[in-house]
Amino acid sequence: MAEKRLYDAAATGNVKSLLDLLEEDPLILYRASFTCSNKSPLHVATILQHTAFVQEIVKRNPLLAEELESQKSSPLHIASGKGFVEIVKALLSAAPDMCLVRDCHGRNPLHLAAINGQSEVLNELIQKRPLAAREKADRGQTVLHLCVKHNQLQVMKIIMRVINDYEFVNGKDDDGDSILHLAVRDKQLETIQYLMESTVIDENAKNANGYTALDILELTPRDLRDTNYLAIKHSLQTKACNIMNPQTKPIKWLAKKRDAIMVVAILIATTAFQAGVTPPGGVWQDNAKDNSHKAGEAVMAHIHPKAYKNFIRANTIAFVSSISTILLLISGLPFRRRLLMWSLMVIMWLTVTSTAVTYALSIVVVTPIKDRTSLSHVIEIGLIVWCSVMAILLVGNTVRLIDRWLKNQGIKVWRPRRFRDLVEVHNRNVNQEAV
Repeated sequence: MAEKRLYDAAATGNVKSLLDLLEEDPLILYRASFTCSNKSPLHVATILQHTAFVQEIVKRNPLLAEELESQKSSPLHIASGKGFVEIVKALLSAAPDMCLVRDCHGRNPLHLAAINGQSEVLNELIQKRPLAAREKADRGQTVLHLCVKHNQLQVMKIIMRVINDYEFVNGKDDDGDSILHLAVRDKQLETIQYLMESTVIDENAKNANGYTALDILELTPRDLRDTNYLAIKHSLQTKACNIMNPQTKPIKWLAKKRDAIMVVAILIATTAFQAGVTPPGGVWQDNAKDNSHKAGEAVMAHIHPKAYKNFIRANTIAFVSSISTILLLISGLPFRRRLLMWSLMVIMWLTVTSTAVTYALSIVVVTPIKDRTSLSHVIEIGLIVWCSVMAILLVGNTVRLIDRWLKNQGIKVWRPRRFRDLVEVHNRNVNQEAV
């Protein structure tokens, strides 16, 4: 009987009845069983948009916000799809991780908000759990695929303002289709123009059948009077939009630099690990009778203890720096600014320098004493060359950063004509690489 009164109160949104029931039985919200419809009182109140009732019930028992009905939908799924902003806020305060829960169709609340064009709800969800936007729905569709499929361009723009990295924008579904493939197939001209002009979409990406977006356009049946066809074809063929876009150029540049840094970091980490477990000179193969050394200990540590300590320091710096770089690159952090990538490059300079020091110490230790005099000259020359290269790189990049900062501040810097011409040539080359 009490259970029926609870559901009646949820259906009518009668907060007073709820409070009366709680006075009679404080545990009723914890003991309430599901009806045959498999919906909790919170589901019922959410469906009927009884905001005050929902706020009261989640305050009394937050666990109800985590209950799923027969279609595996939580109250947050329902409120997000219908655009009940205040109810969404109440549910998020009780169970924010429900943003990541998927229903029987593989969709989380953010997916449902995007499908139904609920912009305000989408903002709330994405602020609470940004990771929900990266979750894929059924058939490998991203939230961007759902936006295009349901023609929700404005919602897509909101998401793109928060997440606009290359991997996310160019994600593919189980058929290998990107969002550009879907937009072209549905002839969504406005969406195509937005993708080409304002995002890092790859217009040459191929789906599982080997078709690019332009191929799909050519294969799509069309009326001779179809005016959208030429406009879409023009948008796909021109690359001027992407070249002139100040956001896409740095991101493509960063993607190339990130891949290069990753390869170098992996190679150095492998080398440093190998040098650490098998130092120059090898290890003792047996225990000394006078216990001066034991099997497995580094020979270098006993014969050249000072050099061994410096070797270990330099090698450890190289190893730790390289694996730290690898972890940063695979962590998923949005390295979308050049400053962040320059920071990684500086770390790699430190790593490479430490590797060079490790090499020099190794050569000194394994070289016979009679040959060390000539070797010292070689090392000195190598050290001078290395320091010179590092100094040039450091000064050059520092000047470049300062020059760019001054330009952003509107300060004109005078340069000799010849130097200015060289800088312009250098900048053109950098721009071509970035594209």
